[in-house]
Amino acid sequence: MRDDHVWWMPPNGALHGVAIDRLMWWNLVALSALFVLAHIFLFAAMIRQKKSASQIADFSWKREAIPLAALTLVYAWMAISAQRLWATIRYQGAAPNALQVEVTGMQFQWYFRYPGQDAAFGLTRPELINAPAGNPLGVDRTDPRSADDIVSSILVLPAGREVDLGIQAVDVIHGFFIPGMRLKQNAVPGMQMHIHFTPSVAGDYPILCSQVCGTGHARMQSHLHVVSESEYQAWLASHEPHQTPGAAR
Repeated sequence: MRDDHVWWMPPNGALHGVAIDRLMWWNLVALSALFVLAHIFLFAAMIRQKKSASQIADFSWKREAIPLAALTLVYAWMAISAQRLWATIRYQGAAPNALQVEVTGMQFQWYFRYPGQDAAFGLTRPELINAPAGNPLGVDRTDPRSADDIVSSILVLPAGREVDLGIQAVDVIHGFFIPGMRLKQNAVPGMQMHIHFTPSVAGDYPILCSQVCGTGHARMQSHLHVVSESEYQAWLASHEPHQTPGAAR
């Protein structure tokens, strides 16, 4: 079942999403409490009588130091928790048997490449890029490793299996963002950024671009379809390329 108890967030479909939602909740609780306290103190300062110089001098430092120390500890805990959570997705390597998918952003489309049965991505050449002809990534089909590469305009993943995404861009900086997977990573030209996660709930999840990447930014959208392992294998089999370059699907 989806994690629908968080009414103020999109339904979560990833294993790590529960921890992110919990951290977000504590952030909002802390901010709301501080907002209320700050206005209480401001209101009290407005209505209380003006203190004399001697009363101000006698004001205990503990009344300022203790709340400040408590606030510092709370935010240090939240910052460390957020960094550790992000590190599990971004900086700690995926398992060796994780599914490899290459994500490429270009104005104004996302493309996803699967390595095929040989589990190896083939060569791509910029001069071969021709989206109308069915080769939006410039895959060199003369390379044996490219012969079984699958290029799609939607992302299809099996539920319960770890996925390692290699994210890159062709032209400008794009923002690969799947709200339902609690996943966001910039796609930068000349670099490939890796994030890994495990989709846990079957369904359809919008993929957006979180960076303003040009006049067509608003329409740079795709979809993630999380399906069962058998459905995923059937999808792969139906999208195996032929001898001639196939169109992105």
